[in-house]
Amino acid sequence: MNLPISLTLLRIFFVPLVVVLLLTSGRNMDLWAVVVFLLAATTDLLDGYLARKRGQVTSLGILLDPIADKLLASAAFISLVYLHLISAWMAVIIIGREFAVSGLRAIASAEGFSLEVSELGKTKMVFQVVAITVIVLERRLPLLRLPGSVLLWMVVLFALASAGQYFISFWKRLDNRIKRRVLNHRAVLRTGEKEQEEKDVAAQ
Repeated sequence: MNLPISLTLLRIFFVPLVVVLLLTSGRNMDLWAVVVFLLAATTDLLDGYLARKRGQVTSLGILLDPIADKLLASAAFISLVYLHLISAWMAVIIIGREFAVSGLRAIASAEGFSLEVSELGKTKMVFQVVAITVIVLERRLPLLRLPGSVLLWMVVLFALASAGQYFISFWKRLDNRIKRRVLNHRAVLRTGEKEQEEKDVAAQ
């Protein structure tokens, strides 16, 4: 097992720990939750970077990385809903977007192409990490309530915008593949018809 995959697995291991820390009332538990969450988010940056730098990009890593990301984000947002720190409908949009994009990527992979991570998606991820951190600290620092709300709205907006971008990219790529298949099919038919004509002429 290489280092990038180990970091991805570590991020998955952090998920239940983040939930426990968030939902446990006690002295400085919110600070510990933020520390562990930020450590988990950092592994998301490191595993991809190290995999590319070391030439250790593997099918297992490609499969596990988005799963780890979604587990961490979903667990954090569901915990925040349980703590009444964010609205449930916002969490549904954010989490729903994650699984919708995952479904698109799975379909794209089955069709023989991949959907690259968009700049909107990367921006959403940054806002997501910052928003969760700020919202968790709201109970300790009430002044963060307004910035936390603004950041959460930014996450929702970028989640919707990036989802739309992924869907548009998916349909364009799929449409191009369908057109190529049709053209190839027509070319094969024409070649077959031409060969048949040549055979008919030779038979005469």
